[in-house]
Amino acid sequence: MDWITEILNVTWNFIVLFLNENIPLVVGSVKAVIIAVAIMSVVPALVWLERRLMGRFQVRLGPNRVGPFGLGQPMADTVKLLFKESIIQSSADKFLFHLAPAVVVITAIAAFAVIPFGEPFEVFGQTIEMWGANVNSGILFVFAISGMGIYGMVLAGLSSNNKYSLMGGLRSSAQMISYELTLGLSALSIILLTGSLSLVDMVRAQETYPFILVQPLAFLLFFIAGIAETNRAPFDLPEAEQELVAGFHTEYTGMKFAMFFMGEYINMVTMSALVTLLFLGGWNAYGLPVWPIVSFAVKVFFLLCVFIWLRSTFPRIRYDRLMTFGWKILLPLCLLNLMVTSTVKVIWFP
Repeated sequence: MDWITEILNVTWNFIVLFLNENIPLVVGSVKAVIIAVAIMSVVPALVWLERRLMGRFQVRLGPNRVGPFGLGQPMADTVKLLFKESIIQSSADKFLFHLAPAVVVITAIAAFAVIPFGEPFEVFGQTIEMWGANVNSGILFVFAISGMGIYGMVLAGLSSNNKYSLMGGLRSSAQMISYELTLGLSALSIILLTGSLSLVDMVRAQETYPFILVQPLAFLLFFIAGIAETNRAPFDLPEAEQELVAGFHTEYTGMKFAMFFMGEYINMVTMSALVTLLFLGGWNAYGLPVWPIVSFAVKVFFLLCVFIWLRSTFPRIRYDRLMTFGWKILLPLCLLNLMVTSTVKVIWFP
């Protein structure tokens, strides 16, 4: 049995040597898996929270039969969608039809890779950073990856060979491109104040006070554009049942149908995290005796509740008014705010 012991010793020494020489790679891989699993696990909880809160806001009952407080309802829905038959019409483009929901989910998860949610800490002499990657141009990475999610919705509408789906896909592309301008210009005001594109640097620049105090208009514009970017009510025109049946995902069933909503809820979390990082101080607790990650989570949770509150309160607006609001109101206000911020920055803080 000595040869077995020798093989085990050699294998163990190889593993230890590999880990010692590739600690950043191993830690990065572990963090990537944890972030991906955590962000996907949030989706069922967020679905349950939305149903319960909407029930409260609209003075009716939410899910309350499957498990205590309806906690088993998301699991029941998941099982139903997993076993539901996946139907693809014969005239659809099969490859693009399958690719579209995957693009939506993958881009939604990838955008969260550069979101920092706490201060680094030491473990066994190693510094563990509370983010997937600290990219120097982190905010540009988020905008670029989340913008690619548009392709998933357009491909879904195009590949379905359905005029209602195609119209929903075109609405998605026009709406997201329009409101991305507002989103980027609002964030540009914060970039001017910090002089950095790194999300970590933006949070550390707010250690004294959150930027919402000096950029309230940018905060309001960014948040409104974020609601439109995530296709949430009252800006959920790509899924308008009155005229488009269900929009770009009309022909989808089963888990492929659920993947579109999974991407939408993950985008909600990402957008809430972005608002927290840019305007609410990120993980800074401002003297409160709480852990940084708890401070960050509470702010994100509050913004998610606001998303649900708005859906429960406001009706869906007309599509022409949606585009008019984006191009004729939000965009000029963004340019005005950016001009004022630039002027103040040059005159008072050269």
